Amino acid sequence: MQKRHVLARLSLATCLVAPTQLLAAPAPDTSLSQRHKFSIPSQPLSGALRALSAQAGIRILFPYDEVANIRSRRVEGWLSTDDALSQLLAGTELRRSPAGAGVIALITPPNRSAVRRRPLAIQFAQASGTATLDGLAMAPAPEPAVESAPIIVTGTRQTTRTVAESLAPIDVLGEKDLEASGKQSVRDLLGTLVPSINVSNNGAGASWAVRTLSLRGLGGDQLLVLVNGKRRHNTATLFINGSVQNGQSPPDLDLIPGNAIQRIEVLRDGASAQYGSDAIAGVVNIILKNDTQGGAALTMGNTADNGGWQGRWQIDKGFAIGPDGGYIHLSGEGVLQDNTVVNSSPITSNPFYPTGDARNADPARIRARYGQPQVIGGNASYDAMMPVGGDMELYSFGTYSKRHAAGWLTYRNPAALNNILGIYPEGYIPRIHVYDEDFQVAGGLRGEIGGGIHVDLSTSYGQDEVKYAQTTSLNPSMGPASPTHFYLGKIRFDEWTSNLDFSKELDIGLAGPLSVAVGAEYKKNKFLIGPGDPESYIDGGYVSPAGSWLAGATRTGVGSQGVTGFLPEGSGSWSRDNWSAYINLEGQIAEGLEFGLAGRHEDYSDFGTTDTGKASLRIEPFRGFAIRGTASTGFRAPTLQQQHYASSSTINVTVNGVNQLLPVQALPVDGVAARALGAQPLKPEKSTNFSAGIVLTPAPNFNVTVDAYQIKVRDRILLSETLSGPVVMNALAAAGIQGIAGGLIFSNAADTRTRGLDIVSTYRAGLGDLGTATISLSANFNKTIFTHIDPVPDEIAASGLVLIGRAKQGDLSEGTPRDKLIGNILWEKGDFNLNLRATRYGKIYQRASAAVYHTEDFAACTAGSAGCTLGYVDEKLSPKTILDLELGYRLAKGVKLSVGANNLLNTYPNKLKPVNRTAGSLYNAYAPYGISGGFYYGRLNLEF
Repeated sequence: MQKRHVLARLSLATCLVAPTQLLAAPAPDTSLSQRHKFSIPSQPLSGALRALSAQAGIRILFPYDEVANIRSRRVEGWLSTDDALSQLLAGTELRRSPAGAGVIALITPPNRSAVRRRPLAIQFAQASGTATLDGLAMAPAPEPAVESAPIIVTGTRQTTRTVAESLAPIDVLGEKDLEASGKQSVRDLLGTLVPSINVSNNGAGASWAVRTLSLRGLGGDQLLVLVNGKRRHNTATLFINGSVQNGQSPPDLDLIPGNAIQRIEVLRDGASAQYGSDAIAGVVNIILKNDTQGGAALTMGNTADNGGWQGRWQIDKGFAIGPDGGYIHLSGEGVLQDNTVVNSSPITSNPFYPTGDARNADPARIRARYGQPQVIGGNASYDAMMPVGGDMELYSFGTYSKRHAAGWLTYRNPAALNNILGIYPEGYIPRIHVYDEDFQVAGGLRGEIGGGIHVDLSTSYGQDEVKYAQTTSLNPSMGPASPTHFYLGKIRFDEWTSNLDFSKELDIGLAGPLSVAVGAEYKKNKFLIGPGDPESYIDGGYVSPAGSWLAGATRTGVGSQGVTGFLPEGSGSWSRDNWSAYINLEGQIAEGLEFGLAGRHEDYSDFGTTDTGKASLRIEPFRGFAIRGTASTGFRAPTLQQQHYASSSTINVTVNGVNQLLPVQALPVDGVAARALGAQPLKPEKSTNFSAGIVLTPAPNFNVTVDAYQIKVRDRILLSETLSGPVVMNALAAAGIQGIAGGLIFSNAADTRTRGLDIVSTYRAGLGDLGTATISLSANFNKTIFTHIDPVPDEIAASGLVLIGRAKQGDLSEGTPRDKLIGNILWEKGDFNLNLRATRYGKIYQRASAAVYHTEDFAACTAGSAGCTLGYVDEKLSPKTILDLELGYRLAKGVKLSVGANNLLNTYPNKLKPVNRTAGSLYNAYAPYGISGGFYYGRLNLEF
């Protein structure tokens, strides 16, 4: 019986190999001696054999029953096919039996018991794909459709960990997730697919074009962004007057081409000890494509009600370099997006036109133009590698972007002090133009230098330069001589980072090898402000002449309206550098018991040193159930932008209980005005993170993770409330700052505590003739509170001003959803797929910073009038569920057509109360899903 099984397997191998190959005289199989770069994670041996087949370009016959319960070891690095296969088979009783050039048959010894083996239970692995042997009556049923677990590279220095084996919670978004999401940018993609991430959709002034991410309720600059494991530089822009993300300048994810991405890893855990500054909330690591495939896509769409036509063109292709596995993958995309113009409310200013104008009787004054910006831009990237020597490789990658974004700011009515009737008889809306040019290039040498030591020497340089201009604006202080177009100046941020990393696995008698990684980093930052044209900031001193409207009045508004140009006094260049060193240990103490330890020392030229550490533990008492936990300390260095940014924007300021549009300036903490208001030099934020969770894998196609966390941040860097009044005006005047109604300053004035829970579950089901379905349910519950607020500085205490008031506290504690739930179904059958997603955003509050006069119905009123009271008018965003839908059909091989909708039901956020509808605003911009309603699109994808 045993001999019959062996003969059957060899006969099957004979049928699968060309007869001429068997009849020919035996010749050495050169395919086994060819070297390839293998990356085969530890997994069931059947899957590992398929991976080896695909990566080496050979065919492998193997007995399915013999490998079904064997788990392979990891194979990584440049090896011959023969050596790689030997590593996979080590410790098994499988033996190779050559079956022709490029084909290997695996058999078991004749004396091996065949009780568990079914006759002819053989599988066939081929480089072009994987399949069971069709047509064999006794062939086994195909293995369950288990998606291979990707090896993660974020939050670990090992090269064998999968998501389920991670010591900390991590999400991996693959190419299928990216394609089926229907989102048009990397930023929106993350906000859609990761429940603990929310996107900020509002801003104002010079920062209006920037959108940021919030992970676990923390700030966008408390989330570290990596590309291919290397630090991504920040945007030069500082987010001013942007609600929950005020005072931040994180990396701009919209400047990375979406079609260049192979996958995204989101580490939901503090990682400063592993990566340095900014990783308080976690890490987003964007992995670029490194294959030789290619594709193209065209997406076009529009909103249901508000215009906003969008088009995105994408193309990418990889090319092999040399015979040893070198490659270069090129990607590019172009973006066109028109403004949306959302319904607005009537302008209530009185008088609207000069007194006596009959048109003042018409209440239908719809003038505002709120909505998404107009954008034209392009992003490009490359990722390249070339083997050098036996075990080393040179690598490089980079991105380049140019973008012009333009949008409408706040309407100025004809009779206002900040308008000149001779220039704008119907009033005007300043239009801000943001010209962004951004690039980053990285290169390095990595590989094995002997003795199992891996080294990675790299350097990366990135720069973001932003120039600002305004049209349909004016400088009221110049009167009729004012221009209407202004160059406002520029800002630029540079970052140069160099790293040297070593890693090695040591056998010290534990259940598994101890992974040791050590390294050092040098980083240099530079921030520059270039002044605008004089007309954008000067005080022309214009007084309305006798006989004219507002005769004898000095016109308010020094410099260009909307955003004032950068002043020469606030311009300049600042730099700093820092170096750091780290050590990272990971190992397996016993079967099912793993640990991780990390420590890091940082030394900054501008504020000194800081030390951080992290400890992780994972216990798997039995297969399918694991407990994991981490404890860490972290930090975030104040950015140069936060220390030196100086610009003013016209924003809403409450004066004597009435909302007014007035210019307010961000004041550098080392400036004369800020110091007069009690500002102190900024120091780094420091955090303490704890997390604990469970990982359940009750079936190969079903997994659940539940993770609870607590993050305490001390000395949190926050932008203050708008400071105004006599004390502030005197400080501004003493510093030579004229025409400004208030100031904003940074401080380390508060401590916060964030607690939350992440739940992520995924089930992949085979539906027989109905195809397959991937069902995921995920949720985030999150709450931030202030545990300490510093006393008000003595310089402003007597004036009643506070740095961190109720609005600022509300933004951080209630300005993002209290909870977020995502349910997603991806159904695939043949050439058809359907992706349906429901996202429920919990309640959000927008707290008012000052009391205003209002009626019982929250309409604005005059002090002393009947029914008029003074009080805070807060806004509540009710929970809303947003539906997204995409249908796709493969028309032919490599050609796919999709149609879809983001916000299928055209849902809008709550309307603002009348007293808060400043200058015509209608919808609450705190909504993470925006105010422009549903977006409907079509997309054509090509593969080549």
